[in-house]
Amino acid sequence: MNEHPRPPFPAQRQPMPGDTDAMDPRPDHGENSYKGSGKLKGLKAVVTGADSGIGRAVAIAFAREGADVLIAYLKEEQDAKETRRLVEDAGRKAVLVAGDISSAEHCRAIIDRCVKELGGIDILVNNAAHQASFKSIEDITDHEWEHTFMVNIHAMFYLTKAAVKHMKKGACIINTASINADTPNPTLLAYATTKGAIQNFTAGLAQLLAEKGIRANAVAPGPIWTPLIPSTMKEDAVKKFGQNVPMKRPGQPAELATSYVMLADPLSSYVSGATIAVTGGKPIL
Repeated sequence: MNEHPRPPFPAQRQPMPGDTDAMDPRPDHGENSYKGSGKLKGLKAVVTGADSGIGRAVAIAFAREGADVLIAYLKEEQDAKETRRLVEDAGRKAVLVAGDISSAEHCRAIIDRCVKELGGIDILVNNAAHQASFKSIEDITDHEWEHTFMVNIHAMFYLTKAAVKHMKKGACIINTASINADTPNPTLLAYATTKGAIQNFTAGLAQLLAEKGIRANAVAPGPIWTPLIPSTMKEDAVKKFGQNVPMKRPGQPAELATSYVMLADPLSSYVSGATIAVTGGKPIL
Protein backbone atom coordinates (compact mmCIF):
# COMPACT_ATOMS: atom_id res chain seq x y z
CA MET A 1 0.00 0.00 0.00
CA ASN A 2 2.83 2.43 0.78
CA GLU A 3 4.25 2.39 -2.75
CA HIS A 4 1.30 4.30 -4.19
CA PRO A 5 1.56 8.12 -4.47
CA ARG A 6 0.07 10.16 -1.65
CA PRO A 7 -0.98 13.80 -1.50
CA PRO A 8 0.02 16.56 -1.49
CA PHE A 9 0.49 16.46 -5.27
CA PRO A 10 2.11 19.12 -7.45
CA ALA A 11 -0.12 21.99 -8.50
CA GLN A 12 -1.63 21.19 -11.91
CA ARG A 13 -4.56 22.12 -14.09
CA GLN A 14 -5.56 20.82 -17.51
CA PRO A 15 -8.27 21.62 -20.04
CA MET A 16 -11.08 19.05 -20.22
CA PRO A 17 -11.06 16.11 -20.79
CA GLY A 18 -7.42 15.90 -19.65
CA ASP A 19 -4.27 14.14 -20.78
CA THR A 20 -2.52 11.21 -19.10
CA ASP A 21 1.03 12.25 -20.01
CA ALA A 22 0.58 15.68 -18.41
CA MET A 23 -0.32 14.23 -14.99
CA ASP A 24 2.12 14.30 -12.08
CA PRO A 25 2.39 11.66 -10.76
CA ARG A 26 1.53 9.58 -13.80
CA PRO A 27 -1.37 7.17 -13.17
CA ASP A 28 -0.71 3.44 -12.91
CA HIS A 29 -2.99 1.44 -15.22
CA GLY A 30 -1.33 -1.89 -14.56
CA GLU A 31 1.03 -1.61 -17.53
CA ASN A 32 3.82 -3.34 -15.60
CA SER A 33 1.88 -5.15 -12.91
CA TYR A 34 -1.26 -6.85 -14.22
CA LYS A 35 -0.75 -10.52 -15.03
CA GLY A 36 -3.58 -12.36 -16.73
CA SER A 37 -4.60 -16.01 -16.37
CA GLY A 38 -7.05 -16.56 -19.24
CA LYS A 39 -10.24 -15.73 -17.33
CA LEU A 40 -11.78 -13.98 -20.37
CA LYS A 41 -10.21 -16.02 -23.15
CA GLY A 42 -11.96 -15.55 -26.49
CA LEU A 43 -14.48 -12.97 -25.25
CA LYS A 44 -15.31 -9.68 -26.98
CA ALA A 45 -15.60 -6.48 -24.94
CA VAL A 46 -16.61 -2.85 -25.42
CA VAL A 47 -15.11 -0.40 -22.92
CA THR A 48 -16.19 3.23 -23.11
CA GLY A 49 -13.75 5.88 -21.93
CA ALA A 50 -10.99 3.35 -22.52
CA ASP A 51 -8.41 5.85 -23.71
CA SER A 52 -7.27 6.64 -20.15
CA GLY A 53 -7.95 6.22 -16.45
CA ILE A 54 -10.18 3.40 -15.27
CA GLY A 55 -11.14 2.49 -18.83
CA ARG A 56 -7.52 1.99 -19.89
CA ALA A 57 -6.82 -0.16 -16.83
CA VAL A 58 -9.87 -2.30 -17.63
CA ALA A 59 -8.86 -2.65 -21.28
CA ILE A 60 -5.35 -3.77 -20.29
CA ALA A 61 -6.66 -6.29 -17.77
CA PHE A 62 -9.29 -7.67 -20.16
CA ALA A 63 -6.71 -8.09 -22.94
CA ARG A 64 -4.27 -9.86 -20.64
CA GLU A 65 -7.12 -12.14 -19.58
CA GLY A 66 -7.67 -13.05 -23.24
CA ALA A 67 -10.39 -10.70 -24.49
CA ASP A 68 -10.47 -8.58 -27.65
CA VAL A 69 -11.40 -4.97 -26.88
CA LEU A 70 -13.20 -2.13 -28.64
CA ILE A 71 -11.81 1.10 -27.20
CA ALA A 72 -14.48 3.83 -27.29
CA TYR A 73 -13.35 7.38 -26.51
CA LEU A 74 -14.27 11.01 -27.17
CA LYS A 75 -11.30 12.59 -28.99
CA GLU A 76 -8.12 11.81 -27.04
CA GLU A 77 -6.25 10.26 -29.96
CA GLN A 78 -2.81 9.81 -28.38
CA ASP A 79 -4.17 8.26 -25.20
CA ALA A 80 -6.42 5.95 -27.23
CA LYS A 81 -3.55 4.82 -29.45
CA GLU A 82 -1.50 3.98 -26.36
CA THR A 83 -4.34 1.85 -24.99
CA ARG A 84 -4.57 0.10 -28.36
CA ARG A 85 -0.83 -0.63 -28.25
CA LEU A 86 -1.14 -2.15 -24.79
CA VAL A 87 -4.07 -4.35 -25.87
CA GLU A 88 -2.25 -5.50 -28.99
CA ASP A 89 0.95 -6.15 -27.02
CA ALA A 90 -1.14 -8.63 -25.02
CA GLY A 91 -1.82 -10.47 -28.29
CA ARG A 92 -5.43 -9.36 -28.59
CA LYS A 93 -7.35 -7.41 -31.21
CA ALA A 94 -8.11 -3.74 -30.52
CA VAL A 95 -10.59 -1.49 -32.35
CA LEU A 96 -10.61 2.29 -31.85
CA VAL A 97 -13.88 4.21 -32.11
CA ALA A 98 -13.88 7.97 -31.47
CA GLY A 99 -17.02 10.02 -30.92
CA ASP A 100 -19.51 11.50 -28.49
CA ILE A 101 -21.63 8.92 -26.66
CA SER A 102 -24.24 11.56 -25.85
CA SER A 103 -25.47 10.71 -29.36
CA ALA A 104 -27.77 7.69 -29.49
CA GLU A 105 -26.70 7.07 -33.08
CA HIS A 106 -23.04 6.98 -32.11
CA CYS A 107 -23.79 4.54 -29.27
CA ARG A 108 -25.46 2.19 -31.74
CA ALA A 109 -22.52 2.61 -34.12
CA ILE A 110 -20.10 1.52 -31.36
CA ILE A 111 -21.97 -1.74 -30.85
CA ASP A 112 -22.27 -2.31 -34.60
CA ARG A 113 -18.51 -1.87 -35.02
CA CYS A 114 -17.84 -4.35 -32.22
CA VAL A 115 -20.09 -6.98 -33.75
CA LYS A 116 -18.66 -6.40 -37.22
CA GLU A 117 -14.96 -6.21 -36.37
CA LEU A 118 -14.67 -8.41 -33.28
CA GLY A 119 -17.38 -10.90 -34.20
CA GLY A 120 -19.81 -10.29 -31.36
CA ILE A 121 -20.11 -8.76 -27.91
CA ASP A 122 -19.85 -10.59 -24.59
CA ILE A 123 -18.97 -7.74 -22.21
CA LEU A 124 -20.14 -4.13 -22.18
CA VAL A 125 -18.35 -1.77 -19.78
CA ASN A 126 -20.21 1.54 -19.51
CA ASN A 127 -17.43 3.62 -18.02
CA ALA A 128 -17.14 7.00 -19.79
CA ALA A 129 -18.34 9.97 -17.76
CA HIS A 130 -18.49 13.75 -17.63
CA GLN A 131 -18.15 15.82 -14.48
CA ALA A 132 -17.66 19.46 -13.55
CA SER A 133 -17.52 21.26 -10.18
CA PHE A 134 -19.81 24.10 -9.14
CA LYS A 135 -20.13 25.85 -5.78
CA SER A 136 -23.71 27.02 -6.42
CA ILE A 137 -26.70 25.51 -8.19
CA GLU A 138 -27.13 28.86 -9.92
CA ASP A 139 -23.80 28.26 -11.66
CA ILE A 140 -24.98 25.04 -13.32
CA THR A 141 -26.36 25.86 -16.75
CA ASP A 142 -29.20 23.95 -18.33
CA HIS A 143 -26.77 22.68 -20.95
CA GLU A 144 -24.29 21.45 -18.32
CA TRP A 145 -27.03 19.56 -16.45
CA GLU A 146 -28.44 18.00 -19.62
CA HIS A 147 -25.01 17.12 -21.03
CA THR A 148 -23.98 15.36 -17.81
CA PHE A 149 -27.10 13.20 -17.97
CA MET A 150 -26.65 12.51 -21.69
CA VAL A 151 -23.08 11.24 -21.26
CA ASN A 152 -23.36 9.52 -17.88
CA ILE A 153 -26.74 7.76 -17.92
CA HIS A 154 -28.57 8.20 -21.23
CA ALA A 155 -25.60 6.72 -23.11
CA MET A 156 -25.72 3.65 -20.85
CA PHE A 157 -29.30 3.06 -21.94
CA TYR A 158 -28.47 3.51 -25.64
CA LEU A 159 -25.40 1.26 -25.50
CA THR A 160 -27.07 -1.42 -23.40
CA LYS A 161 -30.18 -1.53 -25.55
CA ALA A 162 -28.06 -1.90 -28.69
CA ALA A 163 -25.79 -4.52 -27.14
CA VAL A 164 -28.38 -6.81 -25.57
CA LYS A 165 -29.81 -7.94 -28.90
CA HIS A 166 -26.36 -9.30 -29.83
CA MET A 167 -25.54 -10.83 -26.44
CA LYS A 168 -25.81 -14.52 -25.70
CA LYS A 169 -26.45 -16.26 -22.42
CA GLY A 170 -23.49 -15.66 -20.12
CA ALA A 171 -22.81 -12.12 -21.35
CA CYS A 172 -22.52 -9.24 -18.90
CA ILE A 173 -22.83 -5.50 -18.48
CA ILE A 174 -20.65 -3.57 -16.01
CA ASN A 175 -21.47 0.05 -15.19
CA THR A 176 -19.13 2.48 -13.48
CA ALA A 177 -21.04 4.16 -10.66
CA SER A 178 -19.34 6.13 -7.87
CA ILE A 179 -19.15 6.63 -4.14
CA ASN A 180 -21.08 9.81 -5.02
CA ALA A 181 -24.18 7.69 -5.59
CA ASP A 182 -24.38 7.14 -1.81
CA THR A 183 -22.43 10.08 -0.37
CA PRO A 184 -22.81 12.87 -2.93
CA ASN A 185 -20.30 15.69 -3.08
CA PRO A 186 -22.41 18.86 -3.25
CA THR A 187 -20.00 20.54 -5.67
CA LEU A 188 -20.57 17.64 -8.09
CA LEU A 189 -24.37 17.87 -8.00
CA ALA A 190 -25.08 16.88 -11.61
CA TYR A 191 -22.44 14.15 -11.68
CA ALA A 192 -23.48 12.69 -8.33
CA THR A 193 -27.14 12.65 -9.36
CA THR A 194 -26.33 10.65 -12.49
CA LYS A 195 -24.31 8.18 -10.44
CA GLY A 196 -27.34 7.56 -8.25
CA ALA A 197 -29.31 6.92 -11.42
CA ILE A 198 -26.67 4.44 -12.57
CA GLN A 199 -27.07 2.46 -9.35
CA ASN A 200 -30.80 2.14 -9.94
CA PHE A 201 -30.38 1.46 -13.65
CA THR A 202 -28.01 -1.41 -12.84
CA ALA A 203 -30.29 -2.90 -10.17
CA GLY A 204 -33.32 -2.83 -12.45
CA LEU A 205 -31.37 -4.07 -15.45
CA ALA A 206 -30.08 -7.10 -13.54
CA GLN A 207 -33.66 -8.16 -12.86
CA LEU A 208 -34.88 -7.37 -16.37
CA LEU A 209 -32.14 -9.40 -18.08
CA ALA A 210 -31.92 -12.36 -15.70
CA GLU A 211 -34.16 -14.58 -17.83
CA LYS A 212 -31.92 -13.95 -20.82
CA GLY A 213 -28.90 -15.14 -18.82
CA ILE A 214 -27.24 -11.71 -19.04
CA ARG A 215 -25.77 -10.23 -15.85
CA ALA A 216 -25.57 -6.54 -14.87
CA ASN A 217 -23.37 -5.15 -12.10
CA ALA A 218 -21.66 -1.94 -11.08
CA VAL A 219 -18.35 -0.78 -9.65
CA ALA A 220 -18.44 2.25 -7.33
CA PRO A 221 -15.00 3.90 -7.19
CA GLY A 222 -13.94 6.39 -4.58
CA PRO A 223 -11.26 8.99 -5.44
CA ILE A 224 -9.25 7.63 -8.39
CA TRP A 225 -6.26 9.38 -9.96
CA THR A 226 -7.31 9.93 -13.59
CA PRO A 227 -7.19 12.86 -16.08
CA LEU A 228 -10.71 13.77 -14.97
CA ILE A 229 -9.25 15.14 -11.73
CA PRO A 230 -6.81 17.85 -12.90
CA SER A 231 -9.15 18.75 -15.76
CA THR A 232 -12.29 19.29 -13.65
CA MET A 233 -11.07 20.36 -10.20
CA LYS A 234 -9.27 23.41 -8.86
CA GLU A 235 -5.54 23.16 -8.14
CA ASP A 236 -6.00 23.17 -4.37
CA ALA A 237 -8.45 20.25 -4.57
CA VAL A 238 -6.07 18.35 -6.84
CA LYS A 239 -3.18 18.82 -4.38
CA LYS A 240 -5.24 17.21 -1.59
CA PHE A 241 -7.10 14.69 -3.74
CA GLY A 242 -7.80 11.41 -1.94
CA GLN A 243 -6.54 12.37 1.51
CA ASN A 244 -10.05 12.26 3.03
CA VAL A 245 -10.45 8.46 2.81
CA PRO A 246 -9.00 6.05 5.40
CA MET A 247 -6.06 5.09 3.17
CA LYS A 248 -5.19 8.81 2.87
CA ARG A 249 -4.56 8.63 -0.87
CA PRO A 250 -6.38 8.27 -4.18
CA GLY A 251 -6.63 4.88 -5.83
CA GLN A 252 -4.75 4.14 -9.02
CA PRO A 253 -6.74 2.91 -12.05
CA ALA A 254 -4.91 -0.43 -11.83
CA GLU A 255 -6.39 -1.00 -8.40
CA LEU A 256 -9.90 -1.18 -9.85
CA ALA A 257 -9.18 -3.50 -12.76
CA THR A 258 -9.58 -6.73 -10.81
CA SER A 259 -13.14 -5.76 -9.83
CA TYR A 260 -14.15 -5.49 -13.48
CA VAL A 261 -12.40 -8.75 -14.31
CA MET A 262 -14.19 -10.54 -11.50
CA LEU A 263 -17.57 -9.25 -12.66
CA ALA A 264 -16.82 -10.16 -16.30
CA ASP A 265 -15.51 -13.64 -15.46
CA PRO A 266 -18.03 -16.30 -16.59
CA LEU A 267 -17.35 -18.08 -13.29
CA SER A 268 -19.14 -15.17 -11.54
CA SER A 269 -22.38 -16.48 -13.02
CA TYR A 270 -24.50 -15.85 -9.89
CA VAL A 271 -23.28 -12.29 -9.39
CA SER A 272 -25.84 -9.84 -10.78
CA GLY A 273 -27.37 -6.67 -9.40
CA ALA A 274 -24.29 -6.11 -7.24
CA THR A 275 -22.17 -3.03 -6.66
CA ILE A 276 -18.51 -3.42 -5.75
CA ALA A 277 -17.18 -0.48 -3.74
CA VAL A 278 -13.52 0.39 -4.36
CA THR A 279 -13.14 3.35 -2.04
CA GLY A 280 -9.89 3.15 -0.07
CA GLY A 281 -11.70 2.04 3.07
CA LYS A 282 -14.59 4.53 3.07
CA PRO A 283 -17.90 2.66 3.57
CA ILE A 284 -20.85 3.25 1.26
CA LEU A 285 -24.33 2.92 2.71
